[in-house]
Amino acid sequence: MSNKKSNKAVDSKLIQRLYTFIRPFLAWVILALSLTVAIAFLGPYRPLLIQRALDDYVAVGNMDGLTSIMGLIIGTLFAESLFTVANVYLMNWIGQGTLFSIRNAVYAKLLSLHVQYFDKNPIGRLVTRTTNDIEAVDELVSTGVVNLLGDVLRIVFILFFMFSLDVKLTLWSLSTIPILIWATNVFKSKVRVSFLNVRDQVARLNSFIQEHIQGMSIVQLFNRENKEYERFRAINEEHKKAHIKTIYYFSIFWPIVEILSTTGMALVIWFGGASVIVDGLTFGVLVAFIQYVRQFFQPIRDISEKFNTLQSALAATERIVDVLDTKNEISSPENPIRLEEVRGEIEFKNVWFRYISTKQDSPYILKDISFSVEAGKMVAFVGATGAGKTSIINLISRFYDIQKGEISLDGVSIKNLDLDQLRSSIALVLQDNALFSGTIHDNITLGRSDISREEVIKTSKLLGAHQFINKLQDAYDTVLNERGASLSMGQ
Repeated sequence: MSNKKSNKAVDSKLIQRLYTFIRPFLAWVILALSLTVAIAFLGPYRPLLIQRALDDYVAVGNMDGLTSIMGLIIGTLFAESLFTVANVYLMNWIGQGTLFSIRNAVYAKLLSLHVQYFDKNPIGRLVTRTTNDIEAVDELVSTGVVNLLGDVLRIVFILFFMFSLDVKLTLWSLSTIPILIWATNVFKSKVRVSFLNVRDQVARLNSFIQEHIQGMSIVQLFNRENKEYERFRAINEEHKKAHIKTIYYFSIFWPIVEILSTTGMALVIWFGGASVIVDGLTFGVLVAFIQYVRQFFQPIRDISEKFNTLQSALAATERIVDVLDTKNEISSPENPIRLEEVRGEIEFKNVWFRYISTKQDSPYILKDISFSVEAGKMVAFVGATGAGKTSIINLISRFYDIQKGEISLDGVSIKNLDLDQLRSSIALVLQDNALFSGTIHDNITLGRSDISREEVIKTSKLLGAHQFINKLQDAYDTVLNERGASLSMGQ
């Protein structure tokens, strides 16, 4: 996986990849955007109505006009609230639908990847990709981008109304903006890398926990509890430092925004108040400007908070895209050969094989191996640990590809065979067993509906295990009937 950390706040390529999952909901997204535009307009429109109420009706004592415009203000507030409720529900619905598609795509990709990929990537890291990282993307899709756009539009509408009321006072109230723009550019360049580091540390922590809980018996057997605890503390410390560094940047940025907003408010009151006294600026305009300055810096605060969500989600998206873009090194050829009947004749011809690692000069496990096994014959491989016995089985199943030579099944190179047919023709009992949730029958057949219980029992008789399997399954059925509920292997 890529470990490169970009300084760009928003990577357009990542957004494009994310768009492919959002595209089925495009019509609903357009509706959500329309609601966002309406919400962004209605908020800044209220101070303008208040200005008119003060200057056009209160100042002249027009009670009927004041009643009418108060009704309009209340109606505007009600419409904004209604649109907000609809928009929040709609965007979260879109977010969950997008997450559903991303999860399916990531898991389907993991199912299709070559075995060597899982040798290089800890299980905990991959679990993080399919859980934590995808949940982070939900925050971006559900509340991030659309609300971010809403904040930007709100700022645009505020500026429009402010300039329409008084250009000079608007320029005074916005005099702190250049400092804010500079602070934002510095902030976003720092926090981008910081959030990528946080995601790295989360994956590292998950990987360590998953591996050591799974291998707890080995840890205890070798009395490594204290040592492994110290290693966990070190990893956890790095995880804490990564988060604290992110918090540090936000702890500086938010007070800067607050100081600049307060300064802008002070400038409005100072120069606006002087204009009311000297230049004849109306009191309604001054009140509207005070509200506009407060409203103007509120979306900026929201943007700074959403930037947290945006950076975390983009960092998570980058990790997910790394998985989705991983090239599958083991796959069926474009025009695979399908055997009419698999007889089972296997031949190795001058086979050389080594496991590819970060070191390209890793030693060969198999060197110039040649042998043949006739169909129907039984062959045993005997040798010391590391001699290549398991590697031979992995190569026959084409979990890995050889560097030199050829492996053939019934006279056809396995690289030219359909991969599904090749593996479905092989029965493999692994030295490291794994149990999946479900019944005993499901674990033996891995959920294949075309294999009946009778076939499992018939096959188990050949292995001398049918009595044990029958007793185990009968005990399972008994407990299931007694509970009257679904029971899985893990229970």
